[in-house]
Amino acid sequence: MDRQSLDMLEASLRKTMLTASGPDLDAALTELGWAEMLTDMPETAVPLVFRLLGETGSHASVLVDVVLHATGNTIGDTVELPLPYAGNAWVVWDRISAQSADPTLGGLPLRREEEGYPIRVAEARMAVGWWLVGSARAMLTLACRHAKDRVQFGRPIAQFQAVRHRLAETLVAIEGAEATLTLPGSENPDLNALLAKAAAGKAALTAARNCQQVLAGIGFTAEHDLHIHVKRTLVLDGLLGSSRELTRRAGAGLRARGSAPRLANL
Repeated sequence: MDRQSLDMLEASLRKTMLTASGPDLDAALTELGWAEMLTDMPETAVPLVFRLLGETGSHASVLVDVVLHATGNTIGDTVELPLPYAGNAWVVWDRISAQSADPTLGGLPLRREEEGYPIRVAEARMAVGWWLVGSARAMLTLACRHAKDRVQFGRPIAQFQAVRHRLAETLVAIEGAEATLTLPGSENPDLNALLAKAAAGKAALTAARNCQQVLAGIGFTAEHDLHIHVKRTLVLDGLLGSSRELTRRAGAGLRARGSAPRLANL
């Protein structure tokens, strides 16, 4: 797909996600050919769709499709797949009813399960990583806009060094996570995905912390959009393993192996 076609597709997806979410967005993405995109060009479709989910604050059950596709099943099936969650817990994404969402899980239609079974999660971790990066960029955009508009002591707070440092730290974390997500294929794609998800989760949590500080009191209110992204980030970080858990798992694996595999040719 050439650059112009990709830009047109992104504009269409963004417009759709700004006007629909949940089952309505599922239906809209089906109309736009999500299944074909995931089948024919997953390396383009997954980063684009999931990053836009984060940036727009909408949600859809496309994560289930990524898992289904990775395991050779039919995209769009309503089968309930248990997904690992932080703290050795399990959740199921309910594709049938958007009303079943646990209010503690960021407004996503996730239902807690007592137990699950092993599934392939590498591709899903990459997808959630892009979702987290999109959410982080949305929070950074909100914080930057506020920093330019909010005036204290006769000048915008964007001119204050402490504010600039928080925004700069956030940007560096996001760019680093995105670089990890875009690494070319390696000999160990599972480790690649694990580290990318961990980096994306850490970047999004950094964004949530720093952007909340920049926005101050207004960022806590329901009137402002920041709280939507913060809640979503906390849930997505825990989905398929939190950044803290995945970092520890990667470290334990490296200690057991006694060496670090090459993840990219620099």
